[in-house]
Amino acid sequence: MKKTYAIEVDCANCANKMEAAAGKTEGVRACSVNFMMQKMTVEFQDGADRSAVMEAVRRNCKRVESDCEVFI
Repeated sequence: MKKTYAIEVDCANCANKMEAAAGKTEGVRACSVNFMMQKMTVEFQDGADRSAVMEAVRRNCKRVESDCEVFI
């Protein structure tokens, strides 16, 4: 299942870091971040708890870019 989330990020490089961090999160099959649209699309692994996975995604993104935001 894919779901799109609004994000807040200041630069394209930071968006790339967020995409990489989110993509390495357990429960995420694939992730893409569109800096211009300020959107993150996450494809979840089968059977994954989306809310728990997105909390982990948010924490991982904050580790690489502390002033970013993922609106879940």
